[in-house]
Amino acid sequence: MKPNSTELTILKLLWQSQPRTGKGIHDALSKRFGWGYSSTRKTLERMSAKGLLSEGMQGNKKIYSAKLEKMPTLALLAQDFAKQIMELDSPLPVAMFADSKIMSSEELAELELLLSSPSNKDNHKGEAN
Repeated sequence: MKPNSTELTILKLLWQSQPRTGKGIHDALSKRFGWGYSSTRKTLERMSAKGLLSEGMQGNKKIYSAKLEKMPTLALLAQDFAKQIMELDSPLPVAMFADSKIMSSEELAELELLLSSPSNKDNHKGEAN
């Protein structure tokens, strides 16, 4: 399952630092989405039910972590964009992502491997089932 744009925003936040409390996630994203806390909580519950997040407890607070791995998920989304939007059969050049603010040079190297790997086209490690 590919995350939608809202889910991807939450995953990107968690990939930066996890686990996070529901309130911590809400505080970081409330201005962007204009949501009340109940909307954030419902989205987190829905993402957990879909297998995108894991839930735990820290004291009396519910905490969330990403279940999807960052680089396989981003590779899947990049491949999907290349195929569905651009109608390309070949992998996207990793140079496109060189100035990304969310990837380190090590992650860029991992992305290059994932995008060029024929097995990744059929076996999406970052995809939750």
